[in-house]
Amino acid sequence: MGEVKEIRPGIAVVIFNGKGEVLLQKRADVNLWGIPSGHVEPGETVEAAAIREVFEETGLSVKIIRLIGVYSDPSSQIFHYPDGRVIHFVTCCFQAEVIGGELRAASPETLDLRYFPCDRLPEDILKMHPLWLADALSPTVQAFIR
Repeated sequence: MGEVKEIRPGIAVVIFNGKGEVLLQKRADVNLWGIPSGHVEPGETVEAAAIREVFEETGLSVKIIRLIGVYSDPSSQIFHYPDGRVIHFVTCCFQAEVIGGELRAASPETLDLRYFPCDRLPEDILKMHPLWLADALSPTVQAFIR
């Protein structure tokens, strides 16, 4: 296992459909399912990054409706990439609603896109994402800091 050499701002976006199912992306880099997520680019706000990443990875246009939480705990936020990079993410997780676009796995980062019932998530899911989803489903109004 490599050591952490970099800390990066990340975003994640929880999107529910009309049936209350959550949109998950099968990621090409790790071959696992997860909530659409990515990095904040220099000069970009976290909200703009969230909107851009969702569009790039899913083809959907979204509007951010709330901050679910900010996640920085090294036990869940240090990510080991298959290529050997080890990055500690500080992730702002948002909930968004779809306002346009068409669901399509057009990005090389995306192998598949599918809505899943929240109580029947795939087994091969990124380790931190069920916590983000549980927080999104919580009736708590204020954002989580984890």
